[in-house]
Amino acid sequence: MRVTVFGAGAIGGYLAAKLAIAGSVDLSIVARGAHLEAIKADGLRLIEDGKETVARVKAVARAEEVGEQDYVVLALKAHSLAPALGEIAPLLGEGTAVVTMQNGVPWWYFHKAGGALEGTRLAAVDPGGTIWQRIGPERVIGSVVYPAVEVDAPGLIRHVEGTRFSLGEPSGEKSERVTALAREMVKAGLQAPVREDIRSEIWVKLWGNLSFNPISALTGATLAAIVADEGTRAAARAMMLEAQAIGESLGVRFLIPVDRRIKGAGDVGEHKTSMLQDLERGRPMEIDALVTAVQELGRLTGRPTPIIDTVLALVRRLAIERGCYSSL
Repeated sequence: MRVTVFGAGAIGGYLAAKLAIAGSVDLSIVARGAHLEAIKADGLRLIEDGKETVARVKAVARAEEVGEQDYVVLALKAHSLAPALGEIAPLLGEGTAVVTMQNGVPWWYFHKAGGALEGTRLAAVDPGGTIWQRIGPERVIGSVVYPAVEVDAPGLIRHVEGTRFSLGEPSGEKSERVTALAREMVKAGLQAPVREDIRSEIWVKLWGNLSFNPISALTGATLAAIVADEGTRAAARAMMLEAQAIGESLGVRFLIPVDRRIKGAGDVGEHKTSMLQDLERGRPMEIDALVTAVQELGRLTGRPTPIIDTVLALVRRLAIERGCYSSL
């Protein structure tokens, strides 16, 4: 099985290291800069349970160096995908599956979703339908990523917690290609359940990201602080209820109550969300995939989003002022 991880940062690096250590797939990674040079020189280093392991992987700067693959794992952030399409193209053969590991509403959301919106392209995450056209939604295997992982230094990945990467076909079928990939991930010591309804799982994670990420960026607060404060908790809850109404209108099942989801976020503790970390480090923030796309879904389904609209306007303005907004 030929597998390439495109975007070997924290999550991509962790997945690549685990697959490489297991040694049962023909693995390559596409990386760049100091990260690439460190991996070439010293291997991809993984700290897990306090122990460091070195994974020897084929690391390249250009996808054409490895050619067409059976699976391409896209582990870069949503706003980085469209600019990278030309670089990804050499990896795509006739039967290549593409595993999307971006947070937020995926660009392929309405592929094989059924209903009146079947085939709709979402401008917030795929303006002009460019990704849809150039990758093709028929290649997609959806994924919801749960591990907490950090890049401590170029070529050095530190695993914090979690091993689950849920997988699912947009159609809901348990195809041979998704089950084969899941088997290899399990061999590598990961949890890789194959879901019949990957969209509902996407929404449960999105539910928190949609609200807690922008609120944390606006306030500088950790998850625990947002949940402990009556005002910010209420704002997050209002956003989540707006999103729930949208999701349910699209057939999504929210299997846990909103207040339990909020408690779960607070239980994570004094953790800064990824959006706050990006703001502090001057990096582009995942605003469109996490928030703007939900606003767009509200417009498409006729569900009002007044709190989402307000928070989105504020966090987008903040990102622009700080040079951290990457418009697609």
